[in-house]
Amino acid sequence: MKKGVMRPGHVQIRVLDLDEALVHYRDLMGLIEVDRDSRGRVYLKGWTEVDRFSVVLREADQPGMDFMGFKVVSEAALEQLHGELIAFGCQVDQIPAGELEGCGRRIRFVAPTGHSFELFADKVQTGRYGVGNHNPEAWPRDLKGMKAERFDHCLLYGPELDKTLELFKEVLGFDLCEQVVTPDGKRVAQFLTCSMKAHDIAFIDHPEPNKFHHASFLLETWQDVLRAGDLISMTDTSIDIGPTRHGITHGQTIYFFDPSGNRNEVFCGGDYFYPDHEPITWDADMLGKAIFYHDRQLNERFLTALT
Repeated sequence: MKKGVMRPGHVQIRVLDLDEALVHYRDLMGLIEVDRDSRGRVYLKGWTEVDRFSVVLREADQPGMDFMGFKVVSEAALEQLHGELIAFGCQVDQIPAGELEGCGRRIRFVAPTGHSFELFADKVQTGRYGVGNHNPEAWPRDLKGMKAERFDHCLLYGPELDKTLELFKEVLGFDLCEQVVTPDGKRVAQFLTCSMKAHDIAFIDHPEPNKFHHASFLLETWQDVLRAGDLISMTDTSIDIGPTRHGITHGQTIYFFDPSGNRNEVFCGGDYFYPDHEPITWDADMLGKAIFYHDRQLNERFLTALT
């Protein structure tokens, strides 16, 4: 049952050097810098996103993800979810409006995997960059680099996947789209959606909590993914794997690292999901093909390089 969560809203990423990170996220990936705040954080967005920002970069001593936020339909839905999160057993913190520039109040909670998530209902909408909402052109002419369209999802590593699935399904209203299951029935990967997308958040079973695998950004076409691969080589950016296709979600993808060691993905395509669809299940011994459909084997760095 849908509970009012609409879509991923933002992710705050820790970077070791803000200037280097901006060269990566703004100039290489093509995110639009929209603001900086008094705490030194930088705000960015993909050009098709209507909300004011979707990525926040914070300079820190260790890389990784501070939190991921989801936008809900209304303040009433936010208040209801606040109560349901507390009833589920989550510690919930209230973050006042304006703590993130242009964003309303947020409620923050920690999932059983150890990751911090937050919900919000209000954020200033500035419209699609360079084209607006009235008689819009096809695309802005001044886009840079990979021309990332939107922040799409995160993949996170941590323990207690069953309890986390219960939280996201029963409290937040997400659907399980796809899963990887061992012969004894243990779910070791789960891909969840609050929309019609192949996934809005995904989790991999891992003994250490609160680990960040990647943040993913949408491109329009397979040709754009190939072009992203060219740009990665042109800029001597550290590449993980690709361009290739996923078995899970069927998206076409390439993975690479920011200068701080945080992994990024850009992708296109992928499956769609309706609430009446049964989850797709992959056997754990097919994980290589599930992740990298063409090579059919896992890159060890893909499994172990986490922030």
